Parts: sequence; C-alpha cells; structure tokens
Amino acid sequence: MSLDALRQYDRNRWQAAARAVLKDLRTGLFIDGDYCDAAGGGRIVSINPANGEAVGEFASAGTEDVDRAVRSARKAFLSGTWSRRAPRERMEVMYRWREQIGQHAEELAALETLDMGKPVRDVVAGDLPAVMETIQFMAECIDKIEGSVTSTASDVMHFVMREPLGVVGAISPWNYPMLMGVWKVAPALAAGNCVVLKPAEQAPASCLKLAELFVEAGGPPGVFNVVNGIGEVAGRALALHGDVAKISFTGSTEVGKLMLVYAGQSNMKRVALECGGKSPHIFLADTPDLQRAAAVACSGIYCNMGEMCNAGSRLLVAAEIHDEFVERFAAESRRAYLPGDPLDPATRLGPLVTREAQQRVLGLIDSGRRQGAKVMFGGDTPGQFAAGAYVNPTLFTDVRNDMTIAREEIFGPVASVIRFRDLDEALRLANDTIYGLAAGIWTTDLNKAHRAIRELEAGLVYVNCYDEGDMTQPFGGYKQSGNARDKCFDSVLSYTQQKSAWIRLSEAH
Repeated sequence: MSLDALRQYDRNRWQAAARAVLKDLRTGLFIDGDYCDAAGGGRIVSINPANGEAVGEFASAGTEDVDRAVRSARKAFLSGTWSRRAPRERMEVMYRWREQIGQHAEELAALETLDMGKPVRDVVAGDLPAVMETIQFMAECIDKIEGSVTSTASDVMHFVMREPLGVVGAISPWNYPMLMGVWKVAPALAAGNCVVLKPAEQAPASCLKLAELFVEAGGPPGVFNVVNGIGEVAGRALALHGDVAKISFTGSTEVGKLMLVYAGQSNMKRVALECGGKSPHIFLADTPDLQRAAAVACSGIYCNMGEMCNAGSRLLVAAEIHDEFVERFAAESRRAYLPGDPLDPATRLGPLVTREAQQRVLGLIDSGRRQGAKVMFGGDTPGQFAAGAYVNPTLFTDVRNDMTIAREEIFGPVASVIRFRDLDEALRLANDTIYGLAAGIWTTDLNKAHRAIRELEAGLVYVNCYDEGDMTQPFGGYKQSGNARDKCFDSVLSYTQQKSAWIRLSEAH
C-alpha cells in the first residue's frame, strides 16, 4: 500500500483499517527474531487516548526478559551475522526493511494513531515518510564509514579504524513512537551493532511491528529486539546491564539524568541523551510576512498536540507587532487546529497521550492563571470529546519568563507570548532557561539573524522558519536538553568506537 494511496483514505476507510489491525495485533516481546511472552507473565494495557478504550494488553518485560534480549543481541553480535557482514549486504537488508515498511504503511499508521492519538494525517504525511527516509539515509552511510592511515616513520604503519560498539540499548518516547525509535535503531544498525529497543509503555505497537519487518527483510534474529515494559523496570534494567555498550535515551530531563547514574553504577557505558525543551521562538519588529510567521508559530506549538521536545512554546514577540501577531495567531489557531477524531484525515489536533498527561497539562494551565497570565483562548477541554484525553489549543499573553508556564516543559498545546523591547532583551529571555534544544528567529536583518545564531544557546536555530530540516541536520541540544545528535552522518559514527593499530615493519633499507 503506497503512501499516496493512503492519502486518499477517508474516515470510514481508516476506521476499517483500525478494526483490522486490532484483530491481528501482536502483543509479545520481540526477542531473537520472534514474539514471546514475558517470563513473569507481566502485562501492560495500551489505551486509545481518543476514547479511553483498550488497544491491547502487551507483554511487560522484567529484568529477566531484558537480560534474555541482551544475551540474544550479544550472541548475534559476536557471531558476526550482522557486525561482520559485508557493508553492501547490510545496506540491502536495510533497503528491503524500508520497502517492507512502505508495504505495511496502512497497518503502521493505524497502530500509531490508535496507540498514542496522533492524527493519522500526520502519520501518513510526516512520520512514515520520515521513518523510511531515515532508514534509507542510514543505509547509505554504511559504506561511507572510513578510517585513516597516518603519516609515520618508514618502518611503521599506523591506521585508525572504526568498529561497532556491540549491544546498544535504546529507549524511545511515546510522542513519535516509530520515528524516534528509528532515529536510534537505524544508525546503530548501520554501524554494525545489535539493538535492544525499549519503547514507551504507552505506545509499543508500531515498534514491535518495525522489528518484525526487519526480520522479514532478512535481518538476522537477535540483531533487533524489542522489550515492551515499564521504564522503572525494563528501562532501568537495560541501562544498568553490563553487556550494553551504549544507552540512547529520548525523554524527560529527569529520567535522562538517571541514565547517567545507571551508566556510572554499571559499566560506564556511553550515554546519549535527547531530553526536554522550552524553545524560544522570536519575532522581531521586522518579521517578514507576519501572516506566514503566525501560521508557522501555530504549527510550531500545536503540531503533534504540542507533544514535541522542540516545540516553540515560548513566543517572544516585539512590542511593536505584539497585538497584530496575537490576533493573527489566534485566527490561525481557530482555523487550523480544531480537536477531532485522529482517524479522520481532516483532524490536525488529536488527544494527548494519556488522561494523566491531560491532567498534568490542565494543572500547568491553572498555574498560569494563578500567576497572572491571561488566557486569550483555550485553557480547557472540548466537551464533545469528554471520553478522550483532549486539551483545547491554548494561548497565554502577559507572560513573564519567571512563571511556571514559561519555565517548565508543558508537552501540550499551550503557547506563552512574552513581549520584549529589543534584540538584547529577546536573547536574554531566550537563554534564560535550563534547556537548549531549539530556537527560532524571524527578521529581515541578516546581521541580527547572525548575531542570534551565535548567541542563542540551542543546538538547533531556525531563521524565518521553524522545525524544518532534512537528514543532513544534526538534531540535539545544549544544556539540560541533552548531549546527543540524531539524524546526520555523525549519528552513525556515534555508534562506533575507534581502534588504533600500530604496526612495526621490518627495518627500513
């Protein structure tokens, strides 16, 4: 089923697809090339946040299951079935994996929407193409991993080579289950490693299917394993395991810090973190095309229900254009981001991932009110979707940078407008945060843009756009947003280690 064909589906067709995938849902752990039950019989229930109904009851891995998955990965790595396979052969497996994903796009899109509430239009238009592009790009990197021969004395040869690390543990979040999983798994596999993926317990279904499709594409058993489970149990066991050479984590800053602790308590494994954000989106008085800027700002915070680590949640707006910007932003929000059924292709705003997430976001909205910010619109839930975990798009004005809504990552469709006088103040406000993932600035002045790029404490800076990029773009942040760089060729290299070989030759003649 091509993605183009899926774009023609209506709501009824997607509802039929959802019913079909639930009938054949696989809910076990995926270890050594096949599904299996958890040793202790543990189960976790995935809830459809659009209606509160159960999607399925999945196996929940305990420490014993994580150990079994790591042993399977370690055995596969040492056997060389993947790590020592010819680069072009590994490339061909990954290319076939990409094609398998395209052929199962309907099933994967329905699973993603049911599991975490993401609008199916976003999965088809954004997530699935990005998943396939990531696998394609990482596969193309495989035969580009090179070493070097240094200049030495005539009786010595010295070369530096790159080798895979071994077993990589990956812990992925629920906001982009497939894509964030593939951002970790694909470069790790491209580098020759074997992987144990612990997906978020709220949305494991699509990640299980990805591992199944990898094996169907010719991937050897044990090379890509998936252990569903609770973070405090399965995630902790994976991060503490002595045979895991690297842990790659995307999630909250609080849990990211625990990953560093677990690495120190175990084998000093490498730790790659992509954590929270409170990204500033700056609009100077000379912002080009204010209507487009307002539309991009809406997308930057309301896309994916605001459940994005790089969401442009702090809108820093110059005093000269403040009122007009807010007016245009509000109009765009009311036009484009109405809550709806995520299986309806017309819907751009679905529910939050869980009822608990909904209540947390509503609590932060209440804190904004108590601290004196003004709710321009939203701040509540849509009555017609009371069974789901929805929050209406919300905009606060009169926000100070010391308010809770400007300090904490809300991870919901909540934007805060902060007025500023000049670029100096804008940059000071932008950098006044523990986070440093992304930032954006709108201006027609090249000098101001370059100054902002230099001075903004963020790993990603967008100029006259937001949340754009391709696979050449390193994705990651500064400060407590983490230390990893996903996408890009460097992400593949980050799953390798250098080995230096110093060879004493015969005496020179």
